[in-house]
Amino acid sequence: MGYSASPRPCFDGPAPIPYASVTRHVWGDRISGEVADWIYVSSRKIHQLVFALPTGGSFKHSAEYRTVFAADEVLYVLEGTMVIANPETGEVHRVSTGEAAFFRRDTWHHAFAHGGEPLRVLELFAPPPSAGTSGAYARTKPLLTDARYTQEKLLERWPEAQAEALRDHTIRVLHDKDVLWRLEGRERQILVGILASTEHLTVGKLLLSPGETTDIESHGGDESLYVLAGTVHVRLSGHDGQGWHELGAGDGFYLPEGTPHQYSNVSGRPVELVFGVAPTYGGGRPDMREVP
Repeated sequence: MGYSASPRPCFDGPAPIPYASVTRHVWGDRISGEVADWIYVSSRKIHQLVFALPTGGSFKHSAEYRTVFAADEVLYVLEGTMVIANPETGEVHRVSTGEAAFFRRDTWHHAFAHGGEPLRVLELFAPPPSAGTSGAYARTKPLLTDARYTQEKLLERWPEAQAEALRDHTIRVLHDKDVLWRLEGRERQILVGILASTEHLTVGKLLLSPGETTDIESHGGDESLYVLAGTVHVRLSGHDGQGWHELGAGDGFYLPEGTPHQYSNVSGRPVELVFGVAPTYGGGRPDMREVP
C-alpha cells in the first residue's frame, strides 16, 4: 500500500471542535510504524492534531512516510514520556509530560513512548499541509537510509562539550524555565506563556484563574487551541452565529485570522490551554467594547 495523505478538516468560520467529533486517522506503514492521529484542524494556515503511541511504541520513517517537513513544529507532551531523536544527526532528547519539543523545517525526527506508559502528544504545525509542506514535500527529500541515535563525537568530552552540543541541536526541549511569560491585556492582565514563536508559528499556554476573563483580542493569523484542564468559555464579538461556546479538557477551537474573541473561566477551577497562531501572533488590537 502506498502513501495516504492525512485528512484536512477545515471550517468556514469560528468553530468548536469537541473531542468526540475530531477526525481520526492512522498515519504510517509497517516500516515507519503506525500512529493514531486525532486531527482537530488543518486550515490554510495552521495544522493541529494529537497523536498517540502505545506503551513501547514508536514512529520512524519509510520510503513512503518520511518524517522531514517544510514546517515549524511544536510537540507538547500531554501524557507519558517522549523520546525524540533526529536520526540524521544522532541527537536524542527526553521530553516529560507538560514539556515540549520544538524544531524548524527540514528536521528529521523519530519518536518513542518511553518509561512503560502510553504517549499522547499535541502537535502544532505551520505552514500547514495545505501549503505542500508535509508528505508531498517529504518525498522530494533524499531518503535517509542510516538512522543513528548516538553522537559519538561527544564521548570523552562530556559535559565540557555541552555548549557545543546545545549550539548544534536541531531539536530544542522547552522546559518551564524556557517559557517567555507575558501579562497580556489592557484592562485585564492575563498570564500567557510563549513556548515558541517564529515567522510561521507561535505556540503558547494561557492560564486563567477562577473568575478571570481576557480582553477581546484578535490575531494576524489563524488560531487553534486545545484545552488541557478546566472549563473555558469562548465568546465571539460581532459573529452572526452562536455567541459563546463551552469547552472542556480535550476539546479544541478554531478561530480564523482577525476573529475578535474572549476567553473566560467562570468555574471554580483553574483553566489551562495550549494555543497556536499562524503565521502572525500580533496584529490584533483589543476591542474595549463589551461582547454582546
